[in-house]
Amino acid sequence: MFTGIDEVDWASLRHAYGSAEDVPGWLRALASTDPVERATALDGMYGAVHHQGNVYDSTLACVPFLFALAAREEVRDRGALVELLVSIGTESEGSTESDRPAESGGPARSDRRAESRGSAEGGERTARDAVRAGAEGFVALAGDADPAVRSTAAGALVRFLDEPARTLELLRRRIRAEHDDRVLLALTEALGLFVRRYPTHADAAVDLLAEQSALPYTAGLRLAALGQLALGAPGRSPADLVPIAVRLLRERSAHRVRAPREPGTDTLVGRIRRLRPSDEEGSQLLRTLHTALGDRIDDRTALLAGQLTSPDPADRCNAVWMAATLLRGWRGDHTGSVTLLGAQLASDPDRLREAAASVLAEMFALAAPASDDLHGLVATRPDLWTHRWERGAPTLGSPLKALVRSGDPRAVPVLAQLLAGPEAPADLGFELTHLGRAATPLAPALRHRLGRVPLVAPSAARLAAPLLSAVGAVEDTAAAPEVLRLLSGAPDGLGAREAVTDQVIRTLETLGAAGRARPVLRALLNTRHAATAAGALWSSDGDVDAVLPVLLRELSEGDPVNRRLAARQLGRLGPAARAALPELHRAARSGPIRQRAAAACALWGIGGDPEPVLPVLRAAWTEAPRTRGPIARCLLAMGPAATLSRDLIAAELASPHRHTARRHGSGGVRAIPEDEALLKTCRAVLAGT
Repeated sequence: MFTGIDEVDWASLRHAYGSAEDVPGWLRALASTDPVERATALDGMYGAVHHQGNVYDSTLACVPFLFALAAREEVRDRGALVELLVSIGTESEGSTESDRPAESGGPARSDRRAESRGSAEGGERTARDAVRAGAEGFVALAGDADPAVRSTAAGALVRFLDEPARTLELLRRRIRAEHDDRVLLALTEALGLFVRRYPTHADAAVDLLAEQSALPYTAGLRLAALGQLALGAPGRSPADLVPIAVRLLRERSAHRVRAPREPGTDTLVGRIRRLRPSDEEGSQLLRTLHTALGDRIDDRTALLAGQLTSPDPADRCNAVWMAATLLRGWRGDHTGSVTLLGAQLASDPDRLREAAASVLAEMFALAAPASDDLHGLVATRPDLWTHRWERGAPTLGSPLKALVRSGDPRAVPVLAQLLAGPEAPADLGFELTHLGRAATPLAPALRHRLGRVPLVAPSAARLAAPLLSAVGAVEDTAAAPEVLRLLSGAPDGLGAREAVTDQVIRTLETLGAAGRARPVLRALLNTRHAATAAGALWSSDGDVDAVLPVLLRELSEGDPVNRRLAARQLGRLGPAARAALPELHRAARSGPIRQRAAAACALWGIGGDPEPVLPVLRAAWTEAPRTRGPIARCLLAMGPAATLSRDLIAAELASPHRHTARRHGSGGVRAIPEDEALLKTCRAVLAGT
């Protein structure tokens, strides 16, 4: 197994944390009879040698030894070794739609892979080729006595054995000979991968999948085959795919054997395995179907309804996380899905209830159909009002957070109790902004806490920021002295003044109290807070001569954030800022697209001429989707002058995809409310053009 291992100059090779001299020890430990030693070694391999999917020169050096280990029947946990080999070869070539569903929910690879790969010659392609060079080993492993090895080797045949006809014949023979349902499932998924990877050889593989989608195969295998057909050969899928899938899901769940969750070892890999869904196989089956259905929102919603009403809590828990993916990425009427998510809050399994509350907290206003269920849980379970992480201050618990973010005023009495306690949740102020004026009864308590923020303590900014958001949201004008204290009462560069100065200024503007801070604001015109201070001074006294030179300086000399802010502030000045038009025209023609868009919006606010504005906004709309919110607000302000952009707005409203969604991610915690706000503005633009 280890022939030649001592001839490798491991000390000269690298992994994620430096020299690879510890790698031969991990390789030897993978063959240990001690399960903890094996698990710790596997940790080392994933944590350093194949860190976040990266490939290093030491990764390549390990490949022959991993193949040798996987081939020895006396080695335990060989399925994990084959899985590692597949990951090295597959992750290095990049996951594409032909490899696995885009909604797989797997861990994201590091964007810094290229700079952290180490000295691997040939980089990613070399790693793929290194694993392909051992592809004959996968042929032998596909018939191994260990089902875990056979399962992983099935997909490896498709990925690394570059002989389509031979690969398909091997899969066909294995399907005929296999009796283990888990291995049959892996073979079905391998067939689906074959169809997507080798479309010119796919017909026979599609026939095999169609055969597996019917009796006498088990419900789980039929469901898997239907998913792979829908993904790779949708024309061969039944017209009533969703009802069939729901029926098979119920049948599978009724006969599923609930294996006890193993405690596992206290290692990275062990912890990850314990965090997997209780029915990971079912989760994957339904993810494949959802991915295949894609933009067919009605069908996906019907499939979710079938999952969320299943008698099996594991099915419902899988559905909750799938609902999160759907609602984050796709628009539509999600009322029914949200209502069913709310129904899970009354479930006995903590895991299901916690999952539903967590997902509803991401829905913000869209969670309103579940607000009665949320309120019922909050009212009966005070122990869920807050959550304290292992370290740090308490935060709002998911049920209460979801109720607040939905805008339900029934959350106010609970928040009042928390504010009256000795340690209010750290995020309470940020969250209650979603209640708006409904949170006005909390104003005195918020004001009191804001007045007690220690000005020079290290915790000043952390304590002040959420409270400033809150007093601004409830428009508590009586809090102006407490806000002003943060701006003028702390020494320069210390505590709350430096860390939250921009937020303090904006809060004073919101409260109409910026005029009371004129001396301090003028003093800030030569600091990094200049653009914010200038905007506040303008709103308080309209002194163009005092703020225009400052904003022009920031527009041409500031950092990217301040340049955009200066452009927005100039747009607020309107025609009084005509002297800024030449510099804004220059900014709109060159530079980062977000800066160009901000300058274009300012041009409209000052000059009222759509001709130089609309081309820039159209380019930014396409190139930088996250600029669409401010651009739509600018188009709304333009009114009939924005008519030439109606096609952009109409296309946005017709798109099923949220503009905040990314291919492998949600786009952030505010992805849904930001997209819903864009849709609302777009509708208003169409009505006004």
